[in-house]
Order: sequence, then structure tokens, then C-alpha cells
Amino acid sequence: MMANAVDYSITPQLRTDLREWRKRALIAGVLGTAVSAAGFFAAGPTQFYRSYLWSYIFIVAITIGPLAWLMLQFVTGGAWGLVIRRACEAATRTLPLVLVMFLPIVIGINNLYPWAHAALVNADPLLKHKAPYLNVPFFLGRAAFYFAGWMFLAWWFNRWSLKEDTEGHEAVRGKMSRMAGPGLLFWGFSVTFMAVDWILSVDPKWFSTIFGMLFMVNQALTAMAFMIALMVLLYRQRPMSEVLTHRHLHDLGKFLLALVMVWAYFSFSQFLIIWAGNLPEEIPWYLTRLNHGWQFVGLLLVIGHFALPFALLLSRDLKRNFKLLASIAVFILLMRFVDLYWLITPSFRKASFGLSFLDLTIPVGLTGLWLAYFLMQLEKRPLMPRNAPHLEEVLEHGRD
Repeated sequence: MMANAVDYSITPQLRTDLREWRKRALIAGVLGTAVSAAGFFAAGPTQFYRSYLWSYIFIVAITIGPLAWLMLQFVTGGAWGLVIRRACEAATRTLPLVLVMFLPIVIGINNLYPWAHAALVNADPLLKHKAPYLNVPFFLGRAAFYFAGWMFLAWWFNRWSLKEDTEGHEAVRGKMSRMAGPGLLFWGFSVTFMAVDWILSVDPKWFSTIFGMLFMVNQALTAMAFMIALMVLLYRQRPMSEVLTHRHLHDLGKFLLALVMVWAYFSFSQFLIIWAGNLPEEIPWYLTRLNHGWQFVGLLLVIGHFALPFALLLSRDLKRNFKLLASIAVFILLMRFVDLYWLITPSFRKASFGLSFLDLTIPVGLTGLWLAYFLMQLEKRPLMPRNAPHLEEVLEHGRD
């Protein structure tokens, strides 16, 4: 297939489908947000902010994870990265919305983090020791730094990608690849500190040296599962029906399998080391999550987040089956919600397992609004970078 023989612009039929999907996502988002707003008064602000936190972390993962894949593609090349490049760029352009979504965490900081209460800090020697790092001004300053870095990287790659479309690859030669390496380093460090600041500090007396790495894998896995589901959805219409091959999906499926295994490895390593150490400052975190009903959520993760996807994704034929691979990807996205719930919520509900209706409505509201904005961004550019180098080889990938 000749690269210049394909029109990668959004076709009228696909544009109609995208707007229909966007409409449905927006309706779900508005309804979920409205019910959640009512729940703020019905269930109380404390429950609202707690449900909001773990739901928001999923939105961050589905936004920042694609930024990492985008930069990795510029570092390594490969057909797998080129077919999802425009979708990754569209995801990064939702960062202004994600920044606005961070405001409830800022407002509800006293409902989420013990170290935000001066009286508790003064009464606890450990919190007082950590106060130079865990304090509200420094917390907000670090968050601003993370967002500034992410938004700069998103702006950089989107800017030069658009220029490549209009002026050709020679006009941007080296611009994106030279930024991708340092950008990946910033992503790794920022996600690590973000996980410590926004999640780990909910229980400031517990710590894990692998927690940041675990969330790097979480973001990459969330983003890859979303990209696979999206690519299969776009495959129904031109131009992606003329671009995607079974081998493209096979490559993405192999990434999904690898990330499922790495997630399981990191999760089990953290558990094994802490459990074997049996230290009083570390073991209570797992004692809470292995009792009072939370153990069943953990068992669901072992089966649904690792064992089942791992067994299915071992099949070469399944990874080349569009519908089956998309189904597994969507299932993993659902498990990502469960995993975040299990990681964060027990720190607030140590007595017993509990599920508030806000734990259902807030994820629907945030995800619906994000999807609607993402689909609007996806419409703005052709679905393939027409002037990218090696595009013709990418189109022939798996057609021989």
C-alpha cells in the first residue's frame, strides 16, 4: 500500500459516529456529575472527596499514560506506535480538563490527608518529622510542577506533530525524538512523586519503595488497554479499516500481556517483601486489605487483573482477533478501577469493606466528561501522521 494513496482524514461517516459516541459520553458524564453533586450533600463531603480521589487517579492514568507511549514511540520507532500516535496526542490534549478536575482534591485536601491538619501533625512525632515535605503549600507546588511539565510535553509533541503534517518531516527532524528521552525521565519521576503525594500520603505512616514503579506500570497498562479498545472501535470505518492489520493489534496485545505480568510482579514483590519483613510500620497496610471483606476484592484482582488476562493473552490467535482483544482490554480497564479502589479506599475504611453510591457515580461522571472531550480532540486531526518517516513500511506491516 502506498502511503500517499490513503486519505487519513476523518471521514463523514466516522465523524458522525464519533459525535454520537461523544454525545453518549457527555450525557453519562453530566448525569454522573449531577448525581455525584447531589451525593456531596447526601453522603457528606468526606465520602465525596474520598470517592473522587481514586476515580480521579484513573483519569490521570488514561491521560498521562498515552504521553509516555507517545514519547516511547519517538525513542524506539515501530509500527505499533505510529498507529496509536494520533490517539495518544489527542489524550494529552485533554490535560487542561484534567487540571480543572484536580480542583476538588485541592478543596477537599483536609478530608483526604491527615498531614493537612495542624493539630494532628503537632500531636504525632512521625507526621511532624515528615512535615517539611508533607504540607499543603509544598503539596500544591509539586502538583503545579507536575502539571506544568506534562502540559509542556503535550504542547511540544502536538505542536511539532502538526507542523510535520503541514510542512513535512524535514521541518521537524529530530525535534520530537530529542525531547522524548528527557520527557520519559520527567514522566517517570513525576509519576513516582505523584503516587507518593496523592495516594501514598493518604496513609502517611506507611511507605513502599516500589510504589512509584507500580504506578508507572499502572498508567502504561491503563493507556494501552484504552488504545487497543479505541483502535478496534475505529477499525469499523475508514481510514483505520485500511490501516490496521492483525499484526498491528498483535503487537499491541503483546504489550498488554507484558504489562499485565509486570503489574503482577511488582504487586506481588511489594506484598512478599513487606509480609516477610513483618515490620509494625509496614504490615498494617496489608492487614487491612486482607481482612474485613477487602480480601475478596484482592482475590478478584488476582483472578481478574492477572490470572484470566494472562491465560487469554498467551494465545497468538486471540491477540490477532480484534473483538476478543478489545473485550479483554475493556475488562482490564474495569479491573483498573477495582485495583485503584483496593489501593486507596481501605485507608479510609479500615473497619470493613464498604461501597458508597458515589464510588459508582463519580467514576461514571469523570470518565464520561473526559471521553467526550477526548473524542472532540480526536476529531481535529487526521488519524495517521501522513508525513511521518517509514509510514509506508508501517502500512505494509502484516500484509505480506
